[in-house]
Amino acid sequence: MRTNTLRRGLVALLTAAISFGAIARAQAQTQQESVLRIGYQKYGTLVLLKARGTLEKRLAGQGFTVQWTEFPGGPQLLEGLNVGSIDFGVTGETPPVFAQAAGADLLYVAHEPPAPSGEAILLPKDSPIRSLAELKGKKIALNKGSNVHYLLVRALESAGLEYADIQPVYLPPADARAAFERGSVDAWVIWDPFQAAAEEQLQVRTLRDGQGLVSNHQFYLAARSFAEQHPEVLRTLITEIRDIGTWVEGNVDEATAQVAPLLGLSPAITRKAVLRQGYGARPIDPAVVRAQQDIADTFTELRLIPKKLAIADVVWTPPEGIAQHAE
Repeated sequence: MRTNTLRRGLVALLTAAISFGAIARAQAQTQQESVLRIGYQKYGTLVLLKARGTLEKRLAGQGFTVQWTEFPGGPQLLEGLNVGSIDFGVTGETPPVFAQAAGADLLYVAHEPPAPSGEAILLPKDSPIRSLAELKGKKIALNKGSNVHYLLVRALESAGLEYADIQPVYLPPADARAAFERGSVDAWVIWDPFQAAAEEQLQVRTLRDGQGLVSNHQFYLAARSFAEQHPEVLRTLITEIRDIGTWVEGNVDEATAQVAPLLGLSPAITRKAVLRQGYGARPIDPAVVRAQQDIADTFTELRLIPKKLAIADVVWTPPEGIAQHAE
């Protein structure tokens, strides 16, 4: 009798343990699915959105928490998206092209207006170089696959040069600045706020910025799986980004004061970068798709990406009832 009772007790205990384990796994899975993981860089609207905390409050009502991860550049951020460490992020024009070519299952969700002066080809203040044509044979530092990669290609074309005419030195921003200051490279192609910091701290000369050459859109991108499963979260997210952008346009000084300590830069440097940025996240339209297709085709022709891409295939179309407009 005692043996049967003991056996029944052990079976009950084992059953309870299995049930508890299943519940714990289900709770863990639910918790994991309820986290929005955002990748951001040391610039832009997402920095302010992170600091304000309004997104967290909005998404709490939808059962989501927010996790933020900083990346040094767009290519690194989209690699994070590709391997599944983030669900959403912001980059310049070129990183999504390289990421799509590498097989990343991403979707363009929204974009900011053009900001062509927010990236430039910089020279040391005592450089003898005076024209784009004089870049022939020179070492130029840039982050491969970043927005400035396309700026460099277009700038060289405007001077009658080919990409093969220069010596690209592929470095992330911090390493590129170090190489630039050492004199290991002849020029540096970079974006804000690194661009603004170099202008103020190093007294660099701007050989050419993006005006008249590139749009320098910022793109908000999501992992396809997240976009398909949680379109209402993306709608809330883009609404918050748009609202922050509208506020910045009317409150540049206050925005500068908030962003400067987050970036670890002076108010003067930060204000310059804030003023050069585009604000007002909006849906991807056919004109923007064509512009991105031109970028993709350019890098295919240069054999920097291995195949022709179709940008239209990776543009998010919200399901019916989930419109991309401010609430």
